[in-house]
Amino acid sequence: MKIQGHIVDILNKQIFKGEITFKDGKIASIAEKEHHVNQYIIPGFVDAHIHIESSMLVPSEFARLAVCHGTVATVSDPHEIANVLGVEGVEFMIENGKQTPFKFNFGAPSCVPATQFESAGAVIDSEDIKQLLANPDIAYLAEMMNYPGVIHNDPEVIKKIAWAKHYNKPVDGHAPGLRGDDLSTYIQAGIFTDHECFTYDEGLEKLQKGMKVLIREGSAAKNFEALIDLLPEHFENMMFCSDDKHPDDLLIHHINKLCARAIAKGIDIFKVLQVACVNPVKHYNLDVGLLQLGDAADCVIVEDLKNFKALQTYINGELVYDHGESKIQQTPFRILNNFNTDKKSLSDFKVASNASKIRVIEALEGQLVTNELIEDALIEEDNIISNVEKDILKMTVVNRYNNDKPAMAFIKNFGLNEGAIASSVGHDSHNIIAVGANDDMICKAVNLIIENRGGICAVSETESQVVPLPVAGIMSDQDGKTIGKQYAELDKLAKQLGSTLHAPYMTLSFMALLVIPSLKLSDKGLFNGTTFQFTTLQV
Repeated sequence: MKIQGHIVDILNKQIFKGEITFKDGKIASIAEKEHHVNQYIIPGFVDAHIHIESSMLVPSEFARLAVCHGTVATVSDPHEIANVLGVEGVEFMIENGKQTPFKFNFGAPSCVPATQFESAGAVIDSEDIKQLLANPDIAYLAEMMNYPGVIHNDPEVIKKIAWAKHYNKPVDGHAPGLRGDDLSTYIQAGIFTDHECFTYDEGLEKLQKGMKVLIREGSAAKNFEALIDLLPEHFENMMFCSDDKHPDDLLIHHINKLCARAIAKGIDIFKVLQVACVNPVKHYNLDVGLLQLGDAADCVIVEDLKNFKALQTYINGELVYDHGESKIQQTPFRILNNFNTDKKSLSDFKVASNASKIRVIEALEGQLVTNELIEDALIEEDNIISNVEKDILKMTVVNRYNNDKPAMAFIKNFGLNEGAIASSVGHDSHNIIAVGANDDMICKAVNLIIENRGGICAVSETESQVVPLPVAGIMSDQDGKTIGKQYAELDKLAKQLGSTLHAPYMTLSFMALLVIPSLKLSDKGLFNGTTFQFTTLQV
């Protein structure tokens, strides 16, 4: 098979008219040749850090959408399903991914459960990590979120890192805001990437100390603008990633969008494409071709080097996307889950108190970090309630694995004027998380999730919509386009209820992520992510 176009040779920093021949899934020849084909051939894009589960799609469905944007591979942390189902969940992701030609590269989840301060569905200890890393299908030790454990030499954490070194596999980092001597200690443990930088200075320090910094632009966390000015000088040690990508966004774009934004800022094309295509392959030693003779025939034909609109995508020489049509076929898979809680009553969401002041989580647009606010409590019949007028709304996290009393808190910046939204996508343990204008609506939303054994929903006095997520309570059994459209409709309803956030469900899903400062809520209570201990709602 032969393809023609302007060939973009990133490694040798040249673009020339030519023809590429594929044979047996490899690049058999690359030749300069005159032609009138006005298109560009580049290596395929690689998402350098993503949780496939956050797309609400199983891997085979994720692949069907990703190839439409020229993505041929991902570095995928199955941390989300692992927190629900343990090693069995990781194995499900690997096996489902193998049903497609797409190049998934899964890691061994390093932090299951993410912390001891929440209820998860499984545990993956250092012995499990040893077994996973021995598997050739596991490419690396996934993000070491327990950076306090690294800094303070927690024996179990150190064992996990040691097994990665034993099998000569990279260790991914996760250290939001970590600076100075603590950062140096973290790096010295053998951790050399970070996708959690949210300021230029933080990213620069990590680069100067030898880390590789990933520019993340997901559906909730958006750090592109904060970090992109680092790329021209540090392009050899940077990568692009989405981390978490909701299905409606995946229908529209992927890593190609980050390339377009970087080019629009006047950054050199070869530097941008090295970050998007080459660096992940080199760092993780991926079996992904880079448009060199003898490489796997992984490439994308794009319309131009400005918008990077994909015309065709090839993986191992196979045409997997062609002018608007994904060629990857749907594949059957088994549904597995872990959802064992009963429906709740209205009284479960009462916050009995006469406190005048309360701690409030301040959600920030485009960030996973939050602030801690001290606000006046609104009390009605000895129950602290949502203050819709001041946008201080009641929030709950409900243990999905056992029948425990819901944990309660309050949050600002969701903007709901009525109703409630809820989800069983609640990082990292994936308990049920909900926020609402009043207790009735919160109870209604939580019970709708329980009835469906997982999903995302929005409810009001007059209507309710739910997108069921039967696979581990975090992924759909539907095709990608269907779930993408359903999610978009639900997102629209949440905004009709008053939410002012760009991605209310994605933001909601991170409000239980305890390893990101500063104030979050687990199913066990309000948590200070800076001091790494529980705190009180009442001041």
